[in-house]
Amino acid sequence: MALFKAHYNLEKNSIALVIGIILAASVGGIVEIAPLFTIDETVETLPDMRVYTPLELAGRNIYIREGCYACHSQMIRTLRDEVERYGPYSLAAESQYDHPMLWGSKRTGPDIARLGGKYSDDWHVAHLINPRAVVPTSIMPAYPWLATAPLAVDDLGAHLAALRTLGVPYTDEMIANAPRDAEAQANPDSAGAAGVTERYGEATTLRRFSGTPRLTEMDAVVAYLQVLGQLTQAPYAPDAMLEQP
Repeated sequence: MALFKAHYNLEKNSIALVIGIILAASVGGIVEIAPLFTIDETVETLPDMRVYTPLELAGRNIYIREGCYACHSQMIRTLRDEVERYGPYSLAAESQYDHPMLWGSKRTGPDIARLGGKYSDDWHVAHLINPRAVVPTSIMPAYPWLATAPLAVDDLGAHLAALRTLGVPYTDEMIANAPRDAEAQANPDSAGAAGVTERYGEATTLRRFSGTPRLTEMDAVVAYLQVLGQLTQAPYAPDAMLEQP
């Protein structure tokens, strides 16, 4: 009863009540904020993790622009049914270069964290133009304009530079060559194709993602979808790949 009386008296004293609220909120804030000071000591690093290429980054930007993240999450939980359906559970380090992160919480459509390499480029193109053509029961909207809209590449260098300020290790050479690298990744026979693999690694995929010689937004989106879950091989052999900083 004494506790209830003290609470009753506190409610009658506005200043004391405000102080009490501030103290309670401060405790909650400290519990949430304090661990961030040691985050560099607790987050794993992935030695084979690579950054998005300019073309893949452009596709990610279009993916965000079209609101795809509202229906598709990109985080596989550690539950057995999740792993059996989608593949190895997601690692926090896989999202270290994602700004913003696209983990999501709603699955109107399936999780796509391990989508890369699961379907062919042609499947993705057909699916984006008319989802019902490949998945008759799909309720996904169609995005046919991606196949005809030319991809804007002139500002990709600025995108990479902005991400570097957030900690993504893009080099001056990557930033300077971003527009050319976007064109070259979708044109493997071009003179600049070798530069793409030199800057982003031999594992980088170079091909005409949309199947047409003209660089479109479809190329960028498909390139992005095909790299999901493929930026590192750590999820498939976590004990061998994870390192503590």
